[in-house]
Amino acid sequence: MGARKLPVVALFFIVLAMLPSHTVTVAVMSVDLGSEWMKMAIVKPGVPMEIVLNKESRRKTPAAVCLKENERLFGDNALGVSVKNPKTVYRHLQSLLGKKHDNPQVALYQKRFPEHQLQEDSVRSTVYFKNSEEMQYTAEELLGMVLNYSRSLAQDFAEQPIKDAVITVPAFFNQAERRAVLQAAQMAGLKVLQLINDNTAVAMNYGVFRRKDIDNTPKNVMFYDMGSGSTTATIVTYQTVKTKESGTQPQLQIRGVGFDRGLGGFEMDLRLRDYLAKLFNEQKKSKNDVRQNHRAMAKLLKEAQRLKTVLSANVDFMAQVEGLMDDIDFKAKVTRAEFEQLCADLFERVPRPVQDALTTAEMNLDDIEQVILVGGSTRVPKVQEVLLKAVGKEELGKNINADEAAAMGAVYQAAALSKAFKVKPFLVRDAAVFPIQVEFTRETEEDGIKTVKHNKRILFQRMAPYPQRKVITFNRYNDDFAFDINYGDLSFLGQDDLSVFGSLNLTTVRLSGVGSSFQKHADAESKGIKAHFNMDESGVLLLDRVESVFETIVEEKEEESTLTKLGNTISTLFGGGSSEPTLNVTEPVQDEEEVPLESGKDDKADTPNDEAAKETQEDSEKIAGEDQSQGKTETEEAGSKTDAKEEKDGEKSGNAEAEKDVEKKAKPQKKSKISEDITVELIIRDIVDPTADDVTSSKKKLQDLTDRDLAKQEREKNLNSLEAFIFETQDKLYQEDYELVLKEEEKEQISTKLREASEWMDEDGYSATTKQLKEKLSELKSLCKDMFFRVEERRKWPDRLAALDSLLNTSSFFLRSAKLIPEDDQIFTEVELNMLEKVINETTTWKNETVAEQEKRSTKERPILLSKDIESKLTLLDREVNYLLNKAKFAKPKAKAKAKNSTSSEKNNKANNTAEEKVTPPTVESTESKSESPEEEVQQGEAPPTEESNVHMDADSQSQPTEETTSTGPVENGPPENHIEDEL
Repeated sequence: MGARKLPVVALFFIVLAMLPSHTVTVAVMSVDLGSEWMKMAIVKPGVPMEIVLNKESRRKTPAAVCLKENERLFGDNALGVSVKNPKTVYRHLQSLLGKKHDNPQVALYQKRFPEHQLQEDSVRSTVYFKNSEEMQYTAEELLGMVLNYSRSLAQDFAEQPIKDAVITVPAFFNQAERRAVLQAAQMAGLKVLQLINDNTAVAMNYGVFRRKDIDNTPKNVMFYDMGSGSTTATIVTYQTVKTKESGTQPQLQIRGVGFDRGLGGFEMDLRLRDYLAKLFNEQKKSKNDVRQNHRAMAKLLKEAQRLKTVLSANVDFMAQVEGLMDDIDFKAKVTRAEFEQLCADLFERVPRPVQDALTTAEMNLDDIEQVILVGGSTRVPKVQEVLLKAVGKEELGKNINADEAAAMGAVYQAAALSKAFKVKPFLVRDAAVFPIQVEFTRETEEDGIKTVKHNKRILFQRMAPYPQRKVITFNRYNDDFAFDINYGDLSFLGQDDLSVFGSLNLTTVRLSGVGSSFQKHADAESKGIKAHFNMDESGVLLLDRVESVFETIVEEKEEESTLTKLGNTISTLFGGGSSEPTLNVTEPVQDEEEVPLESGKDDKADTPNDEAAKETQEDSEKIAGEDQSQGKTETEEAGSKTDAKEEKDGEKSGNAEAEKDVEKKAKPQKKSKISEDITVELIIRDIVDPTADDVTSSKKKLQDLTDRDLAKQEREKNLNSLEAFIFETQDKLYQEDYELVLKEEEKEQISTKLREASEWMDEDGYSATTKQLKEKLSELKSLCKDMFFRVEERRKWPDRLAALDSLLNTSSFFLRSAKLIPEDDQIFTEVELNMLEKVINETTTWKNETVAEQEKRSTKERPILLSKDIESKLTLLDREVNYLLNKAKFAKPKAKAKAKNSTSSEKNNKANNTAEEKVTPPTVESTESKSESPEEEVQQGEAPPTEESNVHMDADSQSQPTEETTSTGPVENGPPENHIEDEL
């Protein structure tokens, strides 16, 4: 029985030991990147989803960085410096991303933070901060520092390296702004799995924790998110849908989005700050205008932010700032009514995003089941009052965490995108807020008059779901040409939003090699110039490739046998066929058509293609896998669509063999498809991307700052260690334990060295290098090594000797008891008992002699009674005793032969054996069951065990049928104790 059980148990523990090795350093993170705050969340093995705490144990961190000459600070430490030296602190960087120097948003930033010098980049026309000739940083570089800091916090919290992240961005970010965030992450060394819209992340967090409430009936929910810098209203539809891969799964679809870029809590803070400045000037305690003092205004801004928070719960509050300016204290009473009057025009703008979202979604308020508040600024009572009146609901939903919902939703998506975790599918159909179209011109000649026609084709409509791929075909070009990729109709934006939006032109695409491809394949029929576009998971538009496609007719050399066709059909079923996937194409561009700016026909023609492209991601994957090699011919074999269809029709007809032969002869000639890659030159029209050298230079700049910070931290650590060692050791010299083991001359020598080191610290230590500090600390530790050793040994003696005496007494008692066992029942051999007796005697003798010798020696000499020797004796004696105890535990009583009761004796032996078989195995089984039960409680609703785990479980159950029937529960029904992939 034991022999049969051993392999299964061994296999169980081998698998158990191997599993953790697959889950090392696989943590992923999310960053909810707001204009003022950022929140991080992580997923790692054993930790499903958790918000990262910063060094101050706070759940959100200011998105700010302070750059001094020799120091760099982040978060709360940076905000602390902003009051004293606001010029060195950079924050609210989000509003500068993807903006040119002449953008109104840049002018607004300069007005809000006049202490900064914003200069224009001569190459990219963007802005950069100039603190000095040596300290010049772009907004992307500063944001890269903040992202790198967020990763360091996440790594400290997760206790393992992290590289993969999902970062949230506002839904209204355009292409230039999204690329800027990706560039900042690249400079920080982060691998961005996806840029997810913050409203989508919130919607995902809401849906993931309410999976059971989602069914095939659409449920419309509006999320109203007012943060520090902007406001967004989003209409989301929740519904279960059927998928080929995973069956029926919940899905969220973004139906409508409305936003206000300038409506947020920070604008309220600034108005309160200016109001406090006005009150201070009216008090006329100083001759100077407080608004001209940057430090004073920074202090007032900090007080205004505190005041806004307090007024959300109180009707009035006393604002006060000590030493505001010229050593003058400021104190003034502010009421909630005054605050609401200051921001009256802002509160009037609260309902506008709601109406925009409803218009976009083509819904009305009756279609919305619930309006849920998100973002810190929704806590302002007046905002809730105006919003509640605008939506006409009984109450506003407050059933999600307004601050952390986006970070938690984004980290769920990060886990889903990471290969290291297994999560329950939750389908997301995000939407592009801004339409994108392709524009091109062509000369035409009618009645001898040449005219230039301007054509437009919508590539992605407004609120088009993504990710998806599109193909546009140009049919009438036979020479090199160019086309533009621009934003579509943005009439839904106000004039202020359009001015902040930036360039409406994205890219000019110049194609070369079109004419040469036509000359090379002059005998072939042109199928047009195909441009393959891809809007990826981050909402960034990419032009994958452009190709010139031709088609020729080739004669079929020989008839295929039925056996060959059967083989081709089977290979097609298993993925070996050459049939083309269905392309997700827009309406082919017919150059001879004159297309008006707004063509309802074109819109309708594009719509089915859009829907087919976005219904599932499957189509995108198919297009990505299109088999079109440069300059090579792809001949359609028997597995192509045409032949497959003919074979299918032939099977259904059930005609005679003769009719099949006639059909074969009547087959059309086969077609050969040729594709030639076209050279593409992209001319960026909105914001030019930094060159590879610029990115490398920025990475080096950021890495040098990180290395400097690490070197500084290492030096401070060694400085503190040296300082602590000096003070602690000086104090120990006069403690009783240390005076007992120290000679006078030794004490004097150590005391002198410590005093010299302390004087060196006061004079040169605080400017010493890390190497000098390490050497000084090593020198002092070496000098005090013997003293510490003697003290430590004397402290260990009592416990070690008491443990040894106790074990000697127990062993001696066990030995005496073992010798009293009758010879017929004796389970120990004479050699084993003699060996134990020998070890006991030798240990007793060694202890007595060593203790006696130690008592003769001076306490100031090196001891001969060492704690490590006592521990080795304990280990040896304990091993001998445990060997005999284990033997007694598993020993079987000797069978006594009795002639009269031989039959009954045999029955008893069988019964005993059966009882042993029934009793022993459940110990292993129950242990497994107990070890599995916590897993079952924590991960309810988890997927069935992996295939590998099931194999082990089945092997166990097959080899131990008796154990299975007697165990407390079937092992295979519970999840395995360790998963390679964590399930959320």
